[in-house]
Amino acid sequence: MPADDKQIPSVWARPRPDRRQPLLTRESIVAEAVRLLDEEGLDNLSMRRLGSRLGAGATSLYRHVASKDELLELALDAVYGELPLPDTGEWRTTVTEVARAMRATILRHPWLAAKLGDAGLAYLGPNMLRQSEFVLGVMEDAGFPLAEADQAVTTVMAYVVGISTGEAAWLSTVARSGLSEQELTEKLWPAAEQAVQNYPRLRARYAQQRGDDTSGANQDTFEYGLQRVLDGLQARLP
Repeated sequence: MPADDKQIPSVWARPRPDRRQPLLTRESIVAEAVRLLDEEGLDNLSMRRLGSRLGAGATSLYRHVASKDELLELALDAVYGELPLPDTGEWRTTVTEVARAMRATILRHPWLAAKLGDAGLAYLGPNMLRQSEFVLGVMEDAGFPLAEADQAVTTVMAYVVGISTGEAAWLSTVARSGLSEQELTEKLWPAAEQAVQNYPRLRARYAQQRGDDTSGANQDTFEYGLQRVLDGLQARLP
């Protein structure tokens, strides 16, 4: 090594390391956790990885959030804070808008659906409580007794989460493929047609859909199912 490149052996000759860290708050930690989950999925969430993204050690995070499970509860509730509380004046229109917003939220945050099934006490989060209280009130004002209003809300949300989970999984597959949704569908179609050769109803349905633009199919299917669920609930009203 040339003499000019040698470091002077003295602590006073070395530049001080920059020990400044970003100001951590629970809100900033949760916001970054949501971004990590959106970009990399549930399997890649760890306190160490999150700390690295925040420019802080995992130990610093634990001063604000006790565990990864607690962090996920907070992330779940933060995402629920994105949901609107539409006041349309008509219960069916309001519930339709709530359901559409919930679907859109799951598609923006594909990890959300998986966590809703094992959310523990996340349902006590302020944003989830706010949304639950609002939709219960809509159903009660429509004429459902409180207990049945609760069952009705659970039924609608179960439909939305169920169908959106499958849709989010498909969109994740599309994203990993590097193709557009239409391109991937066309690529998979021959194998699908071959698989249903011995199933006449499925074969006929595939033949009907061959060459169609599938970009709006998921939306149409969602709307059909949602309105049929609401038809059933409406039949319960006087």
